[in-house]
Amino acid sequence: MTGGDASADAVVVGAGHNGLVAACYLARAGLAVEVVEADEVLGGAVSTVERWPGVRVDRGSSAHVIIRQSGIVEELDLAAHGLRYVDCDPWGFAPAPSLGDPGPDGRPLVFSVDLDATCASIEAACGATDAAAYRRFVEVWAPRSRAVAASFGRRPNAPGLLRSFWPLGAPADGRPRTPGGDLAVDFLGSGDALLDRWFTSERLKAALAWFGAQSGPPVSEPGTAAMVAWATLLHDVPPGHPVGGSGGLTAALRRRLEADGGRVTLGDGAARLLVDDGRVAGVQTASGRRVTAPVVVAACHVLATRDLAGEHAPPALADADPPLGNGFGLVLRALTDSPPVYPGVPQELAQGGLQLLCTDRAQLAAAHGDWRAGRLPREPVPLAMCFSATDDTLAPPGQHVVTVWGQWYPYEPADGADWDALAEVEAQRLLAAVDRYAPGFAASVQRLYVQTPVLLERELSLLRGNVMHVEMGLASMFAFRPTPALGGYRVPGLPGLYLAGASTHPGGGVSGNSGRTAARVVLADRRLPTRAREAAGRLARRVRSRR
Repeated sequence: MTGGDASADAVVVGAGHNGLVAACYLARAGLAVEVVEADEVLGGAVSTVERWPGVRVDRGSSAHVIIRQSGIVEELDLAAHGLRYVDCDPWGFAPAPSLGDPGPDGRPLVFSVDLDATCASIEAACGATDAAAYRRFVEVWAPRSRAVAASFGRRPNAPGLLRSFWPLGAPADGRPRTPGGDLAVDFLGSGDALLDRWFTSERLKAALAWFGAQSGPPVSEPGTAAMVAWATLLHDVPPGHPVGGSGGLTAALRRRLEADGGRVTLGDGAARLLVDDGRVAGVQTASGRRVTAPVVVAACHVLATRDLAGEHAPPALADADPPLGNGFGLVLRALTDSPPVYPGVPQELAQGGLQLLCTDRAQLAAAHGDWRAGRLPREPVPLAMCFSATDDTLAPPGQHVVTVWGQWYPYEPADGADWDALAEVEAQRLLAAVDRYAPGFAASVQRLYVQTPVLLERELSLLRGNVMHVEMGLASMFAFRPTPALGGYRVPGLPGLYLAGASTHPGGGVSGNSGRTAARVVLADRRLPTRAREAAGRLARRVRSRR
């Protein structure tokens, strides 16, 4: 081969964290692997750049939750390749609805890894009844949430789901349970219904609802109970932020891959699939370079994969039309001279993790209602994070990096407004929403980078600004993701092409599960011819022995 052309056992399209996870598992199994990426920055939505001189800012995710429950970090021994997490503990903080209120409602809610400390905070803010209910909630729902986490790490077929959820048929609450019946009702129900069954305090319900809503759908929708209940797992392993920024994860994955002989090429992404005699034969990059391989793992958006296949796309891929939604959120990256300061609250209690700035679920319902109507939220609901308070590699002394997330901002406003013109005004409204709980925060902002839904698409290839690729509603989960025809990581009709990334099960977020599962499917398929030959050999030997 000439001109930089190469051959490999597998090519991975996309150097996001799922693509790198897939590549690592394939390389660990002995395959020659190359990852090709159009962006000059490694990591996709799990990346960190020097946004301002000496200031490291995440481009996408900041807090890593699901991957810390998956076992991937340990299986790939990423600590040995430079990954170090700072635990978010406390992992959640919800302020009082009325600043300066001396009564019980004036106390913040603080969610710690320590369940006793969390229950003490709930008792002080919401009363003893809800504190006792929360303790029981964790006892009942933590095993269920572990089953959900296990299902995220397996193929979404009946045997895999059965392995994950069948243990829940064991007795609980002092009476027998079965995998059907009321357990199914619990899982298929809404997060709101779950919260209303367990708790009385709207403040507590709002904090847990805002946490659960980070997956995308409002917790009023069916099937969102498990999203709310994921919080129970954070008393075992809290969210974490990699030292140096979110990109610390993908940098460690690259080092692990290269240690096993793999390769990453940035700035020269796949332009089209190579297809020979009806099966995948590699990719051609934007520069014209050809990387031949019998396996291509497309860890990009499923619709980008369709474009790469072009005229070779089989019906299952050519006809794919998953729900992308109308945007997801607005992100502010702020350089400040102070972290958010909440009156009367010690800094260490508020800044360790997710600052859930919502005290009533009506705020969430209103914001989502505006989004459905194509409007900007009349009352923005913020979530704030400030990891520079625990990681001094992110900003110079005396400065901080604060991320503010506002959810349910339409990619296409119904009135046709231009996001480039809206960005600054909406950013100031979201900053003001934080300022209502942390007075003086808006004035502390020195520099501001605004990621509108349109900019998220431009910068991170997140179509329609959807950070989850495909909507995370019940009809687009498990084997239905991204479509029922493409729910098994393979592309029917085009052998050698596999799917990974947020478009596939289990969906968005920093998980790595889809990359690992896609790699397992590839390796299983590679073993099939060997198994077939071995089976044929055993049959031939039996026939000869009978003669």
